[in-house]
Amino acid sequence: MVISGDKGLSPAARSQLEKEIASLRAQREALAPQPGEQERTGDAADQADVIDRAEAAARLDRQIADLAAKMEHGGYGNSQLPDGTVVSLRFADGDEETFQVVTVPGEDADAITSDSPLGLALVGAKAGDEITYRTPRGDAKATVVKVTPPK
Repeated sequence: MVISGDKGLSPAARSQLEKEIASLRAQREALAPQPGEQERTGDAADQADVIDRAEAAARLDRQIADLAAKMEHGGYGNSQLPDGTVVSLRFADGDEETFQVVTVPGEDADAITSDSPLGLALVGAKAGDEITYRTPRGDAKATVVKVTPPK
């Protein structure tokens, strides 16, 4: 499937990733030790605080690297639907809903992430297929009504 030249990320997903990276970098900067701070650590509580901050900084560094890699290499592989795919599903209770597949979770209530159980269950599915996906309450089923790839 050919996607526009932006590594399969929609402009909204790219913007969301940029905002998230900026936020994480600001959090990381706040954790950086102040000049001379490490030399002043005296008691065990001070040392524990420095260690906790270093561990939190390392976690933030990993998150930043993961998001940067997603921006660099794209948000999906062969095992995920591309960002911007629109999927209509009919659930067991007869309700029909339409979702947009996103790489980065946002505020859109009608979106599903490409790496969620539902998003992964949709890989390779076409209209008429019944899919099964895991929920906190156990397995659920839905019928694919329509799959529209991004333009």
